[in-house]
Amino acid sequence: MRLYNTLERKKQEFEPLNGNTVNMYVCGITAYDLCHIGNARSSVVFDAMVRYLRYRGYDVNFIKNFTDVDDKIIKRAHETGMEPGELAAKFIDEFNIDMQRLNVLRADVEPKCTEHIAEMVELTERLIEKGHAYATDDGDVYFRVRSFADYGKLSGRNVDEMEAGARVELGETKEDPLDFALWKSAKPGEPSWESPWGLGRPGWHLECSAMSEKYAPLPLDIHGGGQDLAFPHHENEIAQTEAATGKPFSRFWVHNGFVQINFEKMSKSLGNFFTTRELMNKFMPEALRYFLLSNHYRSPLDFSFDALEEAEKGLKRVYSALAQIDAELTKTKWKKSPFPEELETEMDAIEAKWTESMEDDLNTAAALGQIFNAVRLAGRVLEDKSLRKSEGAKKLWARIADRIRSWSDALGLFGSDPEKVLEELRNVRAARKGIDPAVVQAKLDERLAARKEKDFARSDELRDELAAMGVEVKDTPTGATWDV
Repeated sequence: MRLYNTLERKKQEFEPLNGNTVNMYVCGITAYDLCHIGNARSSVVFDAMVRYLRYRGYDVNFIKNFTDVDDKIIKRAHETGMEPGELAAKFIDEFNIDMQRLNVLRADVEPKCTEHIAEMVELTERLIEKGHAYATDDGDVYFRVRSFADYGKLSGRNVDEMEAGARVELGETKEDPLDFALWKSAKPGEPSWESPWGLGRPGWHLECSAMSEKYAPLPLDIHGGGQDLAFPHHENEIAQTEAATGKPFSRFWVHNGFVQINFEKMSKSLGNFFTTRELMNKFMPEALRYFLLSNHYRSPLDFSFDALEEAEKGLKRVYSALAQIDAELTKTKWKKSPFPEELETEMDAIEAKWTESMEDDLNTAAALGQIFNAVRLAGRVLEDKSLRKSEGAKKLWARIADRIRSWSDALGLFGSDPEKVLEELRNVRAARKGIDPAVVQAKLDERLAARKEKDFARSDELRDELAAMGVEVKDTPTGATWDV
């Protein structure tokens, strides 16, 4: 498997350092609000990475933190009248609810900043002892950026060029404008903890270094997060960890791209901000997950409601194929007739290309393309009257369904009951258009009664009424079905 390593600026062959175990750390949310679609993309991307590594047989030790004390949390707590810890706990719970709906697996370890203050104090003390950090008379502790010769190696920034744009905020007593806070002295009304430098709290960058070192041997195999974290967060993590330990922090640094709205980065200030919750209240969570995996994880992902509707169509197409295959496998009487060998060979190629896509820097977009190739292959056999009842068709369909369901373990998609998903998908789409399924069913029942009484004029009227509502009716041997 090859992964793009931000540190080396190229794809590299990935193998874990310690036998079969992959030690992987991903920066989690700062818990002050409901998670937005950008948070969801990072969570889904790294969930797919963990799933695929496990699919390949690796034992993944997955660590994902929660920042539960921070300037944003304190500010929001003051605005709402809640205690900062209470606010953070609330939004961690809300995040977990959203991620469960998105089929994101929980991490093996989910450390919280406030539960690891002792480890952060100890790490800060080590840095001071080694001359990489210093305490001020005000009780703040800063990291000496210039004491770490490799500073800037992740982001490609030059320290001397950075100095021109650096500034010291009011009240800061840094030796150098580039230095960053490891420990912040307590301010009135803020959460604080005892330390050798007085009451205070850790700086944001410090927590990931302390917690990853506690739960995995260094260097990590993979450290991940959003593209916006590469600088300064991950750059600072590298500096403080490697200065303290003398070891590389992580062998691979992996970053996912931004979610854009009409080719602009999503932000509250631009008014183009969507929470994961509000989107999942209008679209099936699995459709949102499908959308988030439909582009390569390092590429920008342009959000639109049209794109989510396309994701629904993709979801419907795969689940419809699975439902049809399941039905065929239970009802068809099979014949021992010739079956073209090239169809099995075609499926061999699809399987190989699916694996090749995932092995090539987790290209889920290309992997989804191979799933649709498998669906098209199943459809071609289904439409061919000379093939569809052959033993060869049975074998191929069973193989296609088995492969798609196996791949669902790696993607977190297409693993549910097809009939239930198709019904839920239809009802979600109906709700967006203001269509009441109960009203539709009542009209279908009335139409069925009219047809039984041979009142075809009334039957046609009811079909027209349903069409005017935005409902398409399809008559099948087992009865009428409907869709939006």
